[in-house]
Amino acid sequence: MSFLRALCAPLISACYGLVIAIALPFNVYGKASELTAKDYGALPKISMLAVSPSGERIAFRMTDETGADFAVVMSLADGKRLGAVNLSATTPDTMYFVNENELILQASDVRKLFGFRGKLDLSTAYAFDWRTGEVRQLLTPGDVVYRGQSGLGRIIGLSPDNKFAYMPAYVPKDQHDNDPRYSLVRVELEDPKRPRVHFKGRHSSRDFFLDQNGEVIAHELFDNKRNLHRLLARQNDEWVAVYKNETEIPTIAFVGLTPDRESVIAISTSSESGRENFYALSLASGEFTDLGFGRADADVEQTYKSLDQRVLGVRYSGLTPSYRFFDESISQRMENIQSYFAGHSVWLQDWTDGWEHLMVYVEGSQVAGDYYLFPKEGAPVKLASARPNIRSDQVHPIATINFKARDGLTIPTLLTLPKDKVSNLKNLPAIIMPHGGPANYDRVGFDWLAQALANRGYLVVQPQFRGSTGFGLEHYQAGQGEWGAKMQDDLTDAVDMLVRKGIVNSERVCIVGASYGGYAALAGGAFTPEKYRCVVSVNGVSDLEQMLRTEKRDHGRHHWVVAYWEKLMADGDADKDMLRAVSPSRHSEQFQAPVLLIHGEDDVIVPLKQSRDMYKRLKREKKPVEFVELEDETHYLDTTEGRMQTVEKIVAFVDKHLQP
Repeated sequence: MSFLRALCAPLISACYGLVIAIALPFNVYGKASELTAKDYGALPKISMLAVSPSGERIAFRMTDETGADFAVVMSLADGKRLGAVNLSATTPDTMYFVNENELILQASDVRKLFGFRGKLDLSTAYAFDWRTGEVRQLLTPGDVVYRGQSGLGRIIGLSPDNKFAYMPAYVPKDQHDNDPRYSLVRVELEDPKRPRVHFKGRHSSRDFFLDQNGEVIAHELFDNKRNLHRLLARQNDEWVAVYKNETEIPTIAFVGLTPDRESVIAISTSSESGRENFYALSLASGEFTDLGFGRADADVEQTYKSLDQRVLGVRYSGLTPSYRFFDESISQRMENIQSYFAGHSVWLQDWTDGWEHLMVYVEGSQVAGDYYLFPKEGAPVKLASARPNIRSDQVHPIATINFKARDGLTIPTLLTLPKDKVSNLKNLPAIIMPHGGPANYDRVGFDWLAQALANRGYLVVQPQFRGSTGFGLEHYQAGQGEWGAKMQDDLTDAVDMLVRKGIVNSERVCIVGASYGGYAALAGGAFTPEKYRCVVSVNGVSDLEQMLRTEKRDHGRHHWVVAYWEKLMADGDADKDMLRAVSPSRHSEQFQAPVLLIHGEDDVIVPLKQSRDMYKRLKREKKPVEFVELEDETHYLDTTEGRMQTVEKIVAFVDKHLQP
């Protein structure tokens, strides 16, 4: 155990001595032996908590096993419910208070739209007034804005009187225009019909930045045909390019404005550290200034912004997050809050006016998901548990290790340990569980699938293979062109390392993954068939050539997204033979282990055809394979029914092949 760094340190008991729990309508606890795969895999009962500007009210999403789904507004003073709206007809993505009395709900719905090919992920925003129960859709496809677009619902600013919201959307010239411009529209919150075009964009427009009066002062563009990335600033009623770069793929992200609105905040990789750093681009001079937020051990991963897109601080990458703000007193408060929950992930969720209260969400080895409100002074308040039926002693602990891949690259790895095996990690059955993306990484938290599998006695291994983000540019770039090759070797090396140490039984290992992780699982079955007793792919890619064709069809062959995938999959040299060589469906004859394929019918990220074709090829080769199509389910397993079906199928399938 000496090579493990356990992240299961007990929470400081003093923290709990300060907590005042708000009673929410759940108080169901079960014995550890009674918890099932469905208990771990269920959607959180409470999620998406937001706090009103005054701190007097909270809003949250509430679900249950029957499929009921509501947004609820509650008074913190007396715990009374003030209002609720049924969300069952759509999939909520975010919610926040736009003022004391109105909640903004951003939600999506995958469906067919007449005149368009296939299904579209249509999203928009709604305003919910808890006093009246009225719900108003802010942008409606076809009402001024283009019918067939996704990504609606983002608000980038409010008018000074808070009557209007400014929202980016594609706006056609007329009903026959199928090449609309990305523009900024002004939407009246109380009467959102017939929104007005506030700023007419261009075909290459990407984003807009506003001054305190709601006027556009900076305009970001990316021309896919010319490979030209620009930021235009308004200077004396003229538009001046303060940033210009010829690039196939954007290398810099403009994410908001400085608090004084004199510069745009940019995130870009530091040439010195190889980490994502935080810069200010002056709208007057076009000069970049390093704001001193960069770190050698972490990337600037996310910014925290006001409703008018002014950047207030950042979150850094890491297996557990960390923070820094322009106001150092807020940075210190976050450090103090994190110290209460040693070894756990503490996510800043929301804050009240003047930062009087900070709301955080905590997950980790002893917490299945808890929300807290921390005031500037006084005792913190525990608002809710995301999974109230799972006690702290029913959460399986998480540890981290680093190991060297065969070429010497360090691979950070998370291990979810079955609770009853922590004192004797020997000869365990194991699940290798690569993450999706692949430009992503796993974090310490409540991973519902890892927890469900650990509950059955399996060691769950999550290597942060090359190509993962969060560990620096070198680690990320080492994965380019290595699908099915060195990225896959990192997974194999994780198995071999744990077998050499006597922790894992080499005869009892399965590989399970979703999205890119599903591809990696299938690649494991095809290219290292001797390693795994079973293979599970959820919404996984099986044919890279087909995937690239889909991206070209959806975006156009000159789009930067196509160049991004070509770079990721083949380091830019994405010819047919190369893609087929690392496509599991093209090597179905090499599979030895039984395969379970699960795919959502409404997946618009990785089409259902990817799993259907994999299934047909395995059946043709007379390989053992099962296929589950999830009705009305998306890439992200958003529905209660889909999530339950998935976790039960996976656990039963793994048990069948790994239990003695």
